[in-house]
Amino acid sequence: MSVTIVVARSLNNVIGKDDGIPWRVKGEQKLFREITMGGVLVMGRKTFESIGRPLPGRDTIIVSRTPGYSHEGCTTAATLDAALDAATKTGKDVFIVGGGEIYRQALERVDGVHISTIGQEVDGDVFFPDFPVEGFRLVREKHYRSNIDYTYQYFERVTNEQDKR
Repeated sequence: MSVTIVVARSLNNVIGKDDGIPWRVKGEQKLFREITMGGVLVMGRKTFESIGRPLPGRDTIIVSRTPGYSHEGCTTAATLDAALDAATKTGKDVFIVGGGEIYRQALERVDGVHISTIGQEVDGDVFFPDFPVEGFRLVREKHYRSNIDYTYQYFERVTNEQDKR
């Protein structure tokens, strides 16, 4: 079992605008589905509401500070810590899928980061933290040609001094 971030960002780190994704890239959502299928998705309330429903084949945990917030087919947690605790108890891989504040809080806690970088700068109001950062190393990279080209990368957390070399 692992806990990882899955994110698509623009060249200027935008991940959202007006409670939505500010691009449509053919194939990128298929990649998201392949990575996350069978796991537990952890996301903030606004991210969940932009999707509108639990995604098939995955458990969903919504992080919300709104008392009493719930959605059929989902678990709700008041904090990221509570969500991660519930998610890890399932024994399934855990995928943190947004939004910006959830990513910021999670970055220091995850085993890895799946990141798709869309090959353009876009206007937006939600951003992914600067990445890569010290403590992670690039393990996989693949370039995709699409209506907007993008690059998928997987970074894993470095666990000891020897791995940092």
